[in-house]
Amino acid sequence: MNKFIYKKSSGITVLSASFDDFKYKKHAHEEYALGVTLRGVQQYNLNGSFQSSYKNGVMLFNPEQPHDGMSQNKSGIDYVMIYIDPLKFCEILDAKKMPMFSSPIVYDQGLQNKILDISGTVLNDMDDALCDEKLSDLAVYLKPTISEGIRKDAVLIKRAKEIIHSDLTEILSLDKISYELGISKFQFIRMFKSTTGISPYQYFLNLKVEKLRRLSKVQAMSI
Repeated sequence: MNKFIYKKSSGITVLSASFDDFKYKKHAHEEYALGVTLRGVQQYNLNGSFQSSYKNGVMLFNPEQPHDGMSQNKSGIDYVMIYIDPLKFCEILDAKKMPMFSSPIVYDQGLQNKILDISGTVLNDMDDALCDEKLSDLAVYLKPTISEGIRKDAVLIKRAKEIIHSDLTEILSLDKISYELGISKFQFIRMFKSTTGISPYQYFLNLKVEKLRRLSKVQAMSI
């Protein structure tokens, strides 16, 4: 039996999933995604390498990291994920720079417990204050283990995405975006790629494809 539950609290989203068999197409999340494999083996392609998260594996995704997903076999998997906005993640870590995970999968009982504490708090509709405390505990645990990029970059990239999203019918203008951000065009390209893992143009194309896919689905449903 397949289960797929989303809940939100205190600015984060929690997913609890159970699948007999599944396969995700290549996609990416704007948020940080931290998850725990509870049953089975979850597999995916990430940054040009094939990853396998076995039971108790902790999966760590940086924002905008493209990946797919599948179960190793038809026996399926159970897992939980928490999704945290990049700016909120910087806030709870009290970080002046943007954190970046260097390892996609770790086996760390302490970290696993922190993630499961947060997911349980949200899924059981506990108070936001308790969720915030759990997030603070996660930050204390994570802070010694992460590398950091520039927090200012996260703010600029968020604004750049807003500009790109505002009109997908136009030709992408890197000059316009970089002018609004107050940086050079090539500085913007480097910053965008280092933060998201893809170029601004590829991000723009992905959004257009996704928009067309949604429109096609709506039109098909209306026929």
